[in-house]
Amino acid sequence: MPMPPRLVSLTAFAAALLAGCATAPQQARPLADGTRADVAILETTDLHANVLSYDYYKVKPDSSLGYERTTTLIRRARAEFPNNFLFDSGDTIQGTVLADYQAQVKPIGCDEELAIYRAMDAIGYDGGTAGNHEFNYGLPFLSQVTGTPMNVEGGHSDRCAGPHFPLVLSNVYSARDGQPIFKPWAVVEKNIQVTDPSGKTHSAPLKIGIIGFTPPPILEWDKQNLAGKVTVTGVVEAAKRYLPELQAQHPDLIVAVLHGGLNTDTYTSEMENGGWYLAAIPGIDVLLLGHSHTEFPGPHYESMQDVDAKRGFVRGTPAVMAGFFGKDLGVIKLALDRQNGHWVIDKAQTHSEVRPICPKKNECVPVDPVIAPLVAQAHEAAVAHVNTTIGESALRMSSYFADEGNMTALAAVNAAQRDYVINELPKLHPELAKLPVLSAAAAFRTGFGGPDDYTDVAAGPLTLRSAADLYFYPNTLAAVKVDGAGLKAWLEKSAERFNRIDPSKAGEQALINDHYPGFNFDQIQGGIAYTIDVSKPVGQRITRLTFQGKPVSPKQLFIVATNNYRASGGGNFPGLDGNNIVLAAPDGAREILAKWLQRQQQIGSKDLQPTSWRFAPLKTAGPIVFKGAAGKQDVAHATGLSTIRQLCDNGEGNATYAIDLTR
Repeated sequence: MPMPPRLVSLTAFAAALLAGCATAPQQARPLADGTRADVAILETTDLHANVLSYDYYKVKPDSSLGYERTTTLIRRARAEFPNNFLFDSGDTIQGTVLADYQAQVKPIGCDEELAIYRAMDAIGYDGGTAGNHEFNYGLPFLSQVTGTPMNVEGGHSDRCAGPHFPLVLSNVYSARDGQPIFKPWAVVEKNIQVTDPSGKTHSAPLKIGIIGFTPPPILEWDKQNLAGKVTVTGVVEAAKRYLPELQAQHPDLIVAVLHGGLNTDTYTSEMENGGWYLAAIPGIDVLLLGHSHTEFPGPHYESMQDVDAKRGFVRGTPAVMAGFFGKDLGVIKLALDRQNGHWVIDKAQTHSEVRPICPKKNECVPVDPVIAPLVAQAHEAAVAHVNTTIGESALRMSSYFADEGNMTALAAVNAAQRDYVINELPKLHPELAKLPVLSAAAAFRTGFGGPDDYTDVAAGPLTLRSAADLYFYPNTLAAVKVDGAGLKAWLEKSAERFNRIDPSKAGEQALINDHYPGFNFDQIQGGIAYTIDVSKPVGQRITRLTFQGKPVSPKQLFIVATNNYRASGGGNFPGLDGNNIVLAAPDGAREILAKWLQRQQQIGSKDLQPTSWRFAPLKTAGPIVFKGAAGKQDVAHATGLSTIRQLCDNGEGNATYAIDLTR
């Protein structure tokens, strides 16, 4: 457990005065220049409420993730580095069925601590920040479960049970009084072991200041929960506002805890991943990153300007970004040198690394036995809840080949969203009742997290778990009004999921653009049909777009059902910035889907619209390939994708496939 801050006992001091011993509390002796210390900064991020190594969608253990295994890494790192501090970079309370159960199905009381925080408190943290997904359940819930009184609409004025460590956030403010909804910064002090120039070791205090940041686009992504209640500034602006206050506390080091990644584009106050710019701000000594679900240091950042992606420096500042879902622990080994009465980071002896819970497939560290008993009751209740039967399906609905044209998983989502808007929109806007309603959905699980990270709902009984598998995030439903030109632009943006293919190239070409996330590949249904020509440049790939068999004209009007994230600007789709929303539903998209499945009772192919798009025929000199889960060729063929074949099994559950685009 981390050592508590050093406190002076006023009672003991007063007693000493009364006894005639009017001596001040003993001051720590000054540290000589040349004193050295090694300190580890440990980081978790994007835990997304994965407390246990368990897949709630498959209802079985999953050793590849889970905080109960990260805890083992934390204990090992603390044994290796007795001088240590542990921080969390956000996206902590949302992301699993367990989280939804405690927030939406059977909300916990003010006197109860959230399961993920109970687990984190068992190991002990020194601080953390809030990510964008902390806001998904609304400010009243966030105020309650973090134990943070907030002067916002619905915020708690009393202090409920929350984590036993400080949460800091400097760039989100109450619209009522302009004050931060969390403390913008905090100072943590511990005694560490140091080695003086003579080689002797002794204990000395180390004060670390922490300042937190979340992505500014939360106002767009969670507009329904945040509009009119909070304001947000850019991360650089917030740092410049609050760093002087923090520096006035004379900390030895300042750690920026950012729920964000790295982006070298021109800075704006709305920048989602502002870590590259924070790293250059004077006063910030260490940078903790998150949000991007991509490890740093790591190969993804090797070509980035002023970034050492091997030793873990961003513009000369030590930095780390652990993985996600509890898959990794971030470790920065800081070498400190005492110079001119201050601690200075010896950068030549400092480095960062990301330590995985599974160095190899099926070779994972054991669970820490302390964690599971702490959350057993909530876990069992969540499992029982998602196993509630709501219907039956005659077909398998999967996302294994969603990028290549298998829309079985998306078609159910689109059908449910479209049905909801058709029924609800005329009540609010009767003047829009005659406009055709389309629906857009993206496959949230397309293998980014590994070969098991796909939606796969078998034919047979459907449960609430099936709905949660089909719709991964707790978005609310929204509908927007677009014209034909806007619809085409939407599809063009989605088509950035694919690399540009050169038909004359003889070697292999990768179909999928790994830098464009699968959850931004919207596939739209509702009577439209379109083709994607991957030989064309970005912005010119939708070569045929029809509605009910007729070409879509640029001024033709449509209503498109989607989610609040996309409708409010998430993903930076052209024309989607929140201004053309015509329906902002209070209902969650997942709940809408579950109710639709329940009403249908029996789901067959006749209940779902056929795949709305195809690749334009393209003859290539060499093979077009993509990565996927191994052994799933039969899934592709069963849904009519007969042009897909598995080329080789790459091991660890992964395979390379080829797709023939000539047909």
